[in-house]
Parts: sequence; C-alpha cells; structure tokens
Amino acid sequence: MTRELLTSLLAAVLCVRAVAGEQTSPTPSGAAIPANSSRVVVDVVVIDAQHSPVHKLTTADFTVFEDGQKQTIQSFQEHNSWEAAEPMPQAPTLSPGIFTNYTNAPASGALNLLMLDALNTPTAAKAEVRKQMLNYLKEVHPGTRMAIFGLTTKLVLLQGFTSGPDLLRTVLAAKKDLPKAPPSEDDQINADKPGGENPTPSDTSASNAGADEPMAETADRAFGNEPGAAQVAEALQQFETETESLPLQLRARATLDAFNQLGRYLSALPGRKNLVWFSGSFPITILPSGDPQSPFSADVSSADELHETANLLFRSQVAIYPVDDRGSVETSLLKPKSPGSKYGRIPGSYSSGDSTSFEDAASEHGSMQALAEATGGEANFNTKGLIEAVEEAFERGSHYYTLTYAPTDQRQNGSYRKIRVEAARPGLTLEYRRGYFADDPNVPRRQLEAEAPGEGQAPPYDPMRAAMMLGSPEPTEIILAASVRPATAGPEPGVAPGNTTVGTAKGPFRRYTVLFGVDASHVLCPADPDGTHQCALQAAVFAYDSDGALVNSIAGKVRSTLSSDDYAARSKTDFRFTLDIGVPAQGDYFLRIGVQDETTRKVGAAELPVAAVSKLAPLPPQPAVTK
Repeated sequence: MTRELLTSLLAAVLCVRAVAGEQTSPTPSGAAIPANSSRVVVDVVVIDAQHSPVHKLTTADFTVFEDGQKQTIQSFQEHNSWEAAEPMPQAPTLSPGIFTNYTNAPASGALNLLMLDALNTPTAAKAEVRKQMLNYLKEVHPGTRMAIFGLTTKLVLLQGFTSGPDLLRTVLAAKKDLPKAPPSEDDQINADKPGGENPTPSDTSASNAGADEPMAETADRAFGNEPGAAQVAEALQQFETETESLPLQLRARATLDAFNQLGRYLSALPGRKNLVWFSGSFPITILPSGDPQSPFSADVSSADELHETANLLFRSQVAIYPVDDRGSVETSLLKPKSPGSKYGRIPGSYSSGDSTSFEDAASEHGSMQALAEATGGEANFNTKGLIEAVEEAFERGSHYYTLTYAPTDQRQNGSYRKIRVEAARPGLTLEYRRGYFADDPNVPRRQLEAEAPGEGQAPPYDPMRAAMMLGSPEPTEIILAASVRPATAGPEPGVAPGNTTVGTAKGPFRRYTVLFGVDASHVLCPADPDGTHQCALQAAVFAYDSDGALVNSIAGKVRSTLSSDDYAARSKTDFRFTLDIGVPAQGDYFLRIGVQDETTRKVGAAELPVAAVSKLAPLPPQPAVTK
C-alpha cells in the first residue's frame, strides 16, 4: 500500500475512535462507564397515578436490590429528552474510498427504534402494516431521530438515526415493483459460515437497487448504519417481499437471531434505547423461567443464544415496547397491566399469529407483557394505530432515571441476578429491567457443536454469518475503517486469488483491494506464558449483486502477536491487513466487509455500493499489509 493510503487509514481509525470514545454513557461526574465495567446500569421510568412521568426525584427516592440484597447507588442521572433532542456530535471527516461502521448518534438521552415485523405477522395483516408505516412516515415530525428496521427472514435496516424519514419516504413512494418471488425454505436454513465452502446468505430476495435511484447517489456514504438510496431500496424489497409461512420453530429462531443482531448493532451506542416492536405475533421472550438450573426452558440448540441475546440487550440498555398490530381484543382479562401469564415466562411456549382463540391470544399477550417487564418497556395490546403506539412509547421511554451500582456479589459466574427497584414515595409505578446474567463480557458463552442441523431446523447461530448479510444492521462491537480502491486499471478474466465464486457469476471481473483498519482496543488478545499476547481475527469480504444474491467472497484468518507493552497501549494500535476481491465489471454490486474477534465472537461490519469506489484511481501493485 502507498504510504499516503496507510496514513489516511490510520488517521481514519484514530479519528473514528476518538469520536466513538465520546459516545459513552456519562455519569453525573462526567466519567464514562467502560463497556466491560462491573457496574450495573439500570434505567427507571417513573409514572404517577395519572400515567404521567415523574420528574426531579433524587437518589434518596430509590432503593435497589439484587437477589434481595440492598445495593449502593453509585451514580444517578435524570433524562428528559423527548421534546429537546440531544444535538448530534460532529461526525469524523473521512477521505474518499474510506468507510466505517461507526454510527453517529446523540451522546446522551434515549435513542428510539421501530421494528416492523412481517415475519410474525399474519398474511392478512401485512397490507395493514405497510399502510401504517406509510401513514406514520407522512405524519412523523420533521427532525425525529429514530432507526427503523424491517424483519422478514432476516433483519434489515430501513433508516438510520441520522438520515430522518425523508429518504425512506421518498424511496418507498418511488418503488412500484418491489414484490418478487419469495426465497425457498432451504435458503433460510442452509446458510453456510463465511470462510466455509460457498458461503450463502440466508435470504436472497432483494430489489433491483439501481432501478429508481442512481447508484452514484450513494457514493459519499461513508458512515455505517446510514443507508443511502440504493441500500434503502434493496432493504425495502426484502421487507416487502411476500415470504412463505415458515414453521413456528424457524420463525422463533429467526426472531431470536434478529434480536441478537440488534444487540450487536447497538453495542457501541450510548444511553437507553426504546424499541417499539410492531408485530402480529410474539414468538419469543428473553425472560428466564426462574429455574436456576435451566433458566431457559427452550431446546438446547437455542438456550445459549437466548442467554447471549438477553445480555446483549441488557448491556445496550434496550427497553422493548411490543405492539400487537392485530387490533383490539375485546376482553378485560387482556389489559396491558394484567399479570404476565405463564405462557410468556418460558421462551418457545408461543402459538401461531394466525390463531384467533382466546387461549392463544392470552399466550401471546403474556409473552408481550413478560418481554416488556423484563426489559423495562410496556406492552400495548389494543392500539388504534402505529402512530399512537410509537409516540406513546417514545414519550414514555424518554423520561427516565439512570442508576448504576457495583453489585456486592462480584462473581462473574453466568448466574441470573434479579433486580428490584423501590420508590420511597407511594403510588408510583416503576418500569426497569428485572435482571441480568453475571457474565464476563470478554468471555463468550459456550459455543455449540458445529453439527449439521436436523430436518427443518436452522443451523446454530453464527454472529459472523449474520454480520455479513446484505442490508442487515452493521454491528459495532468492533469499530473498523476500511479503504476500498480498485486494484487494477481495467477488468480481468478471472477473480482474485483465494476468491470463491457462487452461482453463475461471469467475468470479466474488476479487482478491488480492501485495506482493513481495526481498532485494537476492541480486540481481546489472550496472554502466553512469556507475556506476549496472541490476537486472532477472522476477516471476510462478500460481493452481492443488485438482486441480493452472493456472487463472490473471500475470507481468511489474521494472526498478530503483541508485546505486553504494545498490548497495554492498545489505544495507539490498530490492526491492518488486506483482502482482494473480484467483482463483475458490468452491473451494480455491493460489498459487505466484516471482522470477528475469534476469542470473544464480537463482530464489526460495513457495507458499500461498488459504484462509490469504482471510479477512484487504482492502486499500484503492493505486497499485503501484515501488521
């Protein structure tokens, strides 16, 4: 690589790291709470008898218990950001051809998210969901900051925090031919891991991304999780495509995978997140059953992922507001404040969204209530529309208090710890997360055996495979910057060495060099007896066509040894390495770039249209960077 390019990439990594370092949850004293701190963060929404938020409480108004033991509150802060949104921080300036998964978001206050769930919504109600979304986009206040997701057989990002609703509204109104043939069931359950033979995305339905918006319009999109016009069109195709009805077990698994992805996407973003889950069925809850020997009474293939997903959401301060889009159920037994039923206490004990029986409705509403209670949100069963439900949830979840404490039991043994918060003043309703798993955040959960799934079963969840899905939220557990430039002046007859083509990809190909710069402070490197530290990363680049089909890929292992001094000074270190990938010279294509820390399974990924870099000056041939 040229010295100028290396200097530019290093500057980008350091710049992104500096800005990202400001996006931490500040304590009242101004000190940041490290991501691996032993302190527990609890957001508490306080509502009075008139259902209004209560303001100007103090530390003395709260008492916190963990497993029945009183805890000492170490920091306390009130947030009130619905009407006066926090300003966006200054985004780093990157050179042409450099991309990152750093996500710009306000440094404090609540972040708002909306998930439109087509996977678990009965077919008859899907048209109503789309209508509700269009109506909401028409009436949402200008400047409202939220991220919008669509859930089909995978999670897709429709709008980031920065762009606002205008781009999504424009693209949605312009698309006339979104629906295409649905992917087969085999496509959903037979996705291979990156780096394996013929890696395949789990969903291959996407739009002709260049049909309505010129690809060049996305050329200046360098920041992660802020899709441009082409990406929005592609993501909308995935959301609006009619999917075949999947078995309940596969729907539950796909939903769980989506929440796992969501937790990884939110990993680097500060503050409370209010997630409105707009759906016609609620097949999972992350609330443990209460059995200390088997906290999740689900099949063993998903118990570890349930555990991991729960903690990803807890650490990211996600409060879930489930909203049933099927309308009002005329019974007094299903009011939002009814006690959560037994059906919602055990993940996997759900029923079909198409069922209209009283028992199934009670089961689903019990799951909604349990999920809301577990995370500090509120369930909405009898909504009259998406607009009212979203505004109510965002209003309620933006007035809250953040308490932190260091648990008296400092053991990180993976046990579930129950949290209870009491208010000194009578007549108040408190909403907060009810517990967490005492895991070491730097040690991953037990990985499941890599055996072939049974008939009709999904493979074990692989975060790297999910990170490489086109259009999915870009995970931020590892912050990366990548320089993408043409490696050749013109096309070549074949792909770059080490590439694995998929399907009927035909040449000629244009080769692109992807230079990764990975923030070393996000990578855990175990120590050898001699004091040196061994770092192990997996890296991959996938090329997708405009229909969302994978056409080429390259993956590899990256090993690095750091001295004890270098490891201690990781704030000044980045890992740099290259991968070359061939992309068909004709047509519109996307690149998905990802890395994974093999020790912790944490991931980072970024996505870009090839059109954004195809006209940049090619690089002279250079040896691979090995640092």
